[in-house]
Amino acid sequence: MNLGTETEQIEFKKSTSELKEGLVSLSSMLNKNAYGVLYFGIKNDGDVIGQQIGDRTLREISQAIANNIKPQVIPTIELKLLDDKNVIRIEVRGNDFPYSAFGRYYMRSADEDRELSPSALKELLSRSVSSDVLTHLDSPVQGLTFNKLKMYFTNAGLTVNPFTFETNMGLKNETGKYNLMAYLLADVNDVSIKVVTFAGKDKTSLVSRNEYGGTCLIQSMEMVTNYVASINTTRVTMTNNQRIEEKLFDMASFKEAWQNACIHTRWDKGNPPAVYIFSDRIEIISTGGLPSDLTKDEFYKGISRPINFKLQKIFAQLGYVEQTGHGIPLIISNYGKQAFDIMDNYINVTIPFTKEDNQETADAKESLLKPAEKKVAVALRDNPTAKVSDLEDITDFSRSYISSILRSLKEQGILQRKGSKKNGVWVLLNVPQDSNQSK
Repeated sequence: MNLGTETEQIEFKKSTSELKEGLVSLSSMLNKNAYGVLYFGIKNDGDVIGQQIGDRTLREISQAIANNIKPQVIPTIELKLLDDKNVIRIEVRGNDFPYSAFGRYYMRSADEDRELSPSALKELLSRSVSSDVLTHLDSPVQGLTFNKLKMYFTNAGLTVNPFTFETNMGLKNETGKYNLMAYLLADVNDVSIKVVTFAGKDKTSLVSRNEYGGTCLIQSMEMVTNYVASINTTRVTMTNNQRIEEKLFDMASFKEAWQNACIHTRWDKGNPPAVYIFSDRIEIISTGGLPSDLTKDEFYKGISRPINFKLQKIFAQLGYVEQTGHGIPLIISNYGKQAFDIMDNYINVTIPFTKEDNQETADAKESLLKPAEKKVAVALRDNPTAKVSDLEDITDFSRSYISSILRSLKEQGILQRKGSKKNGVWVLLNVPQDSNQSK
């Protein structure tokens, strides 16, 4: 039997007498592809010759991998029978780059393991590996469908070929399995994207916690964007007979920050991007920091080094991102470089409000409320579980009038409904203080 030729993902060794060289190949393949397979008992030309197996052979291989490949990986070690001969197959996966073997760094090129300096390897990794990690790692679930993703392409006026779609989108890895990017874009997944609202400037008092994951990442991203747009209230002031309208924050800046977080976060780390809403600001946090070959100055200028290259390509095809690099400069033009807190493992973008959404703001909004709106708001503050029928008794307003008031309070960002229609509660984000309102 012949297993073919060695590749950038497959290495053959005649026996475990070449164990050290085999571990070098494993680290080299990990650095190039985040994946590698090593056989013992196979000649370089692919012919099966067999491997002598002792009581401790597999354990010694496992210990050698644990002791000499860093960071540590957990291999899959199998004993196979090919042509009535024993063959050892070792498979490794990992994305905690770079990997070393016996303290040295290697990069796979065709079927060769080339030793590199740490700095040279880091540069190569930033260009060739980090942008494709999502496409190499297996999806935790393999029974995936992509009807929503296909719908987005169709709505964008792009042709969807059902026979080649998955291949063209890069939804499968080199082993033929759905990859992690496919999992993110699938109709159903377990990815949870959170939008959390707090009452003040810190996380002491939680007002609401919304989750928009569990489905295609594009849809989740849109739902978060729509929710944040719904709280972007307009403040109206009158000066010298002029009407001045001012939004709570610049929505375009938020969209750029949020889309960048969804595209460039290190999804393989298991921490989805999140949005935190405080009384004076919105924070968008993503995992991963800057790519190793991108400086802060280059980042501020809008130069892009995609962490997830193929995911960004899909978003670009659908029109969610542009290649002009104007997003970061736009945020800086509105809020300055201080809007970005760039850490080794995270990037936090802060979008400050034009006014603080605290008691001072509540008082200002209260003064703009119509008497009937204020009366309903106060009733809900004192009776957060009240139903429309209860509000009819409290206010003496008609059901239709109360419904229109509730809708107005929601549109103004004063009122939210938390929980189900039947058993939920009303949450006042800006609570009127005067409860002694006449009917």
